[in-house]
Amino acid sequence: MVGRPRSEQARRAILEAALRLCERDGYPNVTLKGIAEEAGTGRQTLYRWWDTKADVLLEAMTDLVTSARAPSETDLETFLRETFALADGVVGRVVAGLMAEAQSDPALGERLRERLIGPRRGALRAVLERMPPPPGADLDLLIDMIFGVMWYRLLNRHAPLDAALAGDITALVAGIAARPGPPGDFPG
Repeated sequence: MVGRPRSEQARRAILEAALRLCERDGYPNVTLKGIAEEAGTGRQTLYRWWDTKADVLLEAMTDLVTSARAPSETDLETFLRETFALADGVVGRVVAGLMAEAQSDPALGERLRERLIGPRRGALRAVLERMPPPPGADLDLLIDMIFGVMWYRLLNRHAPLDAALAGDITALVAGIAARPGPPGDFPG
């Protein structure tokens, strides 16, 4: 027996409600019951389409990522400014909540890497590949370093995720790219 197809209007209402609740109440306090009430849908509709709040919020984040500007349309600083602006708001709180939950749910961690983290890494890689690459650069390590700064600031809130940081990272990457010699060959 095939279930009723999803109503795109109900789906959008649910995803938007989940984001509103996460912004207002924080990720740990969001419940499927609360999402259904906020969206004006029945709980059975929500439970038919998603098993957990993490699944709802991961789909909301996936939609945001797929609607973001294509990396071929941007340079590194613009990509980072846009990424940091998103991460500094509710998106950052949702992704941090998903990442925390994924630490004890390997299946969620895999979905998070597949649907959100992997595509963002791929987008950053596409931007970096258009730049003059640092000599002998390990792009995966460079991507880890760039996103590592974002995650560190996102989780610790000790310094802003802002346009200035995007500029600083862009200048650092450009400086590494301009440096002669193999990676790790630092003047000393």
